[in-house]
Amino acid sequence: MQYLPNSPQGRARMLETIGRSRVEELFSQIPDSIRLKRALEVPGPLSEVEILEFFRDAARQSGKDYASFLGAGAYRHHRPAAVDSLLSRGEFFTAYTPYQAEIAQGTLQAIFEFQSLICLLTGMEVSNASLYDGSTAMTEAVLMALRITRRRRVLVARSVHPEYRQVLGTYLRQLDTEITEVPFAASGEADLERLERDLASEPAAVVIQSPNFFGILEDYGPIAELAHRHGALLIVTVTEPLSLAVAKPPAEADIVCGEGQSFGVPVAFGGPYLGLLATRQKYVRQMPGRLVGQTRDSEDRRGYVITLATREQHIRREKATSNICTNQSLCALTAAIYLCLLGKQGLRQLAEHNLAKAHYTLNRLTRVSGVTRPFSGKTFNEFVVELPGNPQPVLEKLRQEQILGGVPLGDFYPELPNALLVCATEIVSKDAIDRMGAIYEKALAGAGAASRLLGAR
Repeated sequence: MQYLPNSPQGRARMLETIGRSRVEELFSQIPDSIRLKRALEVPGPLSEVEILEFFRDAARQSGKDYASFLGAGAYRHHRPAAVDSLLSRGEFFTAYTPYQAEIAQGTLQAIFEFQSLICLLTGMEVSNASLYDGSTAMTEAVLMALRITRRRRVLVARSVHPEYRQVLGTYLRQLDTEITEVPFAASGEADLERLERDLASEPAAVVIQSPNFFGILEDYGPIAELAHRHGALLIVTVTEPLSLAVAKPPAEADIVCGEGQSFGVPVAFGGPYLGLLATRQKYVRQMPGRLVGQTRDSEDRRGYVITLATREQHIRREKATSNICTNQSLCALTAAIYLCLLGKQGLRQLAEHNLAKAHYTLNRLTRVSGVTRPFSGKTFNEFVVELPGNPQPVLEKLRQEQILGGVPLGDFYPELPNALLVCATEIVSKDAIDRMGAIYEKALAGAGAASRLLGAR
């Protein structure tokens, strides 16, 4: 969208039309005590050329040209140029949501294809048309489990994304529902012994993430067996869905949810993304959000329509399965285009590329003296390394070389103050990995020498 300024004369005419003399009169209902008494600290006024250059400069400073080893729920993957080309076609632009099927068949078919692709990836029988993001999708899955089981307690693995757990806590705070965290074992996976003890209280659901926040792939089978033995549902959250191209799909789960950003959606400062939610057919009437179905019309032509829930049903709050009655249509379309462009084999090859890059990075870093791996579980494209001291000095040296070296875990897990979560996707080059390893060696060698010098004194 271009920068479209309006002139003082134009503003004066608009004010005259609505019976006002000054712009300030539009805000007269705001109490004077809380109004800002100074100008905003923003540059300008700027011409269109100047403002475009301003945002280009901001983009350059945002780390776009950095080698990024950040992950933690948002992953940088290559986006084929065809994604944006197809996404911007006029057939996909609409001023209204697709309740009127007779004028929205293209949009509805695209959503149906998205749902079908998510079912194939997750091993579930039915998927909705997407939710807001991964955190709200996980929370909606838990709310589903509460309705289905009519129980009021939830077990959540501590290795689930910390911010997802925060969103869940916010939703459930006023619902008389107890959340119990299940600790992680030495492997980085959920502690099965503790889980079995906690299941004695008959919770509604067990929530795990795979790959979990530490990048560890969970073994669904034993967890599903324990949960189902006690009448609880198993909810599996996936924040890196590309892993489903090589890892065993969570078919033992009752609900699979998570984040679909990896499928063609840019990191983009944190959104918009798209939440994924798929489940078994028997739970479909408890599924939140929008669901598109395939049908036949009176002339036996294939058609698509929003099904099982009407718009009015969502408006009646006491009858609604969720306060989310829409979907992230544009991001879901992006994911569908991306998945179709890559295809089954292309997606698997990309996942294998990620797997190889991450394991090369892990091996390179753990060759550095003092760098260890605290967890023994299998990983996909993300892993944890532990440094001999505070990781911030190393991260700063990496930033100076235009490398974003990982996410410090101490802010989320106080018991891991020296740990870093490192992610390597197909975007990072071998040269960047080797440069990061060399910086680790130099930084930690310097730190070791200083420590020995202080010890000698």
